[in-house]
Amino acid sequence: MKKLTIWIVGASSGIGLELVKIWLKDGHNIIASSRESSTSQVLNELQFSYPCTLELIDVDVSKPIFMDTLVEQVWSRYGQIDRWFYNAGSYDVMKIEEWNVQAFEEMNSTNYLGAVRLMIPLSKKFLLQGYGEWVWNVSLSSYFGLPYGGAYSAPKAALINLAESIQPELASKNIAIKIINHGFVKTRLTSKNNFKMPQLMEPYDAANKIASELKNSSGFEIRFPRALSWFLSLIRHLPYKISLFITQKAL
Repeated sequence: MKKLTIWIVGASSGIGLELVKIWLKDGHNIIASSRESSTSQVLNELQFSYPCTLELIDVDVSKPIFMDTLVEQVWSRYGQIDRWFYNAGSYDVMKIEEWNVQAFEEMNSTNYLGAVRLMIPLSKKFLLQGYGEWVWNVSLSSYFGLPYGGAYSAPKAALINLAESIQPELASKNIAIKIINHGFVKTRLTSKNNFKMPQLMEPYDAANKIASELKNSSGFEIRFPRALSWFLSLIRHLPYKISLFITQKAL
């Protein structure tokens, strides 16, 4: 198996952290980033166990400054990046009485614009390199707007639209881009939900599914679990009169 250099942005918890563990065990070089990677106890413990293959670099994707400098710093560590995995996310549930601009801006800044801020300087490096893979962790909620979750799912949907639009250009430059649409995963974000989450997965199981699919699949989209993805895909393709009637029942 080829040894890869992988930059995971959003690596301090949940799926991102589990992928760090999986890919370190597989022998890959990992650059783990989050707002406080350098002070994360679990990441520092992992670095103690993998001192030669794990690098911790702090990055706050919601801040638009210094991204060029950050990319230069990350790139200079290994001289190449084979896979950029964007996993940063911000989530909150809000009823109409609770709407506030700051929450909308924070979720848009992290879930969509954060990827864009890194994408632009990274694209220059990947183009010079002449190959690579981008993987963006999105969400099945991007398939159709669901009650109380629009501030989260709208920028996720925008990220998918962006990925679709740039895929042909990237492919022509030998750069693959893939999106991951998964369902509910037990994390600090989904702990905010006060409803029963169908097919709720543990982060370890979701991360293993992602790692396996990336290894064995060449498709544009990875989606799971099957039943939930099928149901939301169906809602997306139904006439609005029917789909909106269904989602209204979720109020």
